[in-house]
Amino acid sequence: MSLPDPMSLPEPVLLYDQPRAPNPMRLNLFLAEKGVEIPRQMVDLLKGEHKAPEYLEKTGMPQCPALELSDGTVLTETLAIARYVEALYPEPNMFGHDPLEAAMIEMWQRRVEFGLFASVGFCFRHTNPHLAVLEDQVPEWGEINRGRIETHLERLDRQLAGRAWLAADRMTMADVTGYIATGFTRIIKYDMPAGLEHLTAWRARIAARPSVAAIGG
Repeated sequence: MSLPDPMSLPEPVLLYDQPRAPNPMRLNLFLAEKGVEIPRQMVDLLKGEHKAPEYLEKTGMPQCPALELSDGTVLTETLAIARYVEALYPEPNMFGHDPLEAAMIEMWQRRVEFGLFASVGFCFRHTNPHLAVLEDQVPEWGEINRGRIETHLERLDRQLAGRAWLAADRMTMADVTGYIATGFTRIIKYDMPAGLEHLTAWRARIAARPSVAAIGG
């Protein structure tokens, strides 16, 4: 069975975005790395615009980011959107050139997303009083996750020993997720532990890239 020609697939026409939120920020860094520009409509999460009836009618879920396509399809979930964009614009490759590389990237992407990214996110959402409009806050759960962050950071530091990137010979989606997650430690006033030299050097490499400047990171 032949794969569909990417040129025959519906094109992105509108990205529902909130660039200060972690998942949209992750997608924006990915898009900047790809050099893909999509018209944007800002969604004010604190005002609940992602829960408005007209938004839900389009997206089916109170989620941001969301990507509207030329045939009316709307995609949510950051990774789903990124994978679709990668199919349309394969280079620079961010998800793997071959099955083994793709598996390694997926493995580290999931480790980071369900590890550090999730812990930082839970801490942020459950301990920041400004986010009470978005979350039934359980501060104790936020603090439990704060206590897990160092373990996740140490795991990334070990992986980066002797290598420039988390999962391949270049920056991939795993690095995008990791960079945004480590950056959000500042938002929760979490001081990076001393001695994580590999992680620190990796963050500096990414911070110097034009894509980070493009998203104001």
